[in-house]
Amino acid sequence: MTSIQTTTIIIIIITIIVFPVGRIHRQLRYGEYAKHISGGAPVYLAAVLEYLVSEVMELAGDSARSSKRHRITPKNLTAAVRNDLELGEMLRNVTISQGGVVPNGKNTEIFKFQAEKARKKDEKNEIKRAD
Repeated sequence: MTSIQTTTIIIIIITIIVFPVGRIHRQLRYGEYAKHISGGAPVYLAAVLEYLVSEVMELAGDSARSSKRHRITPKNLTAAVRNDLELGEMLRNVTISQGGVVPNGKNTEIFKFQAEKARKKDEKNEIKRAD
């Protein structure tokens, strides 16, 4: 390969998040959530946690990429969770430290209305000055 070809090769690293089933099983037993914990419960819980984390990380990565960043920040996590309907509903009472807030659609409409009102007022003042 020439040096031009080597620079055009893109390496994609896919990280697979694996939750430890044994540790989850131990936490379920010692947490006293129930008298008996079946063998399938920690496996299912690990799979659900794996799915949720991968979904949030994918959305946060997209958010970071759209803001031209290489690292996922708490603001990207907040934006990812709040902009997704299902995750937003599930995590509506969760506060992400240093996450900030996502602008509400109603508030942005109010700001647009106020900006439009101010623009019209300025136009009226300019017309009066011209007379």
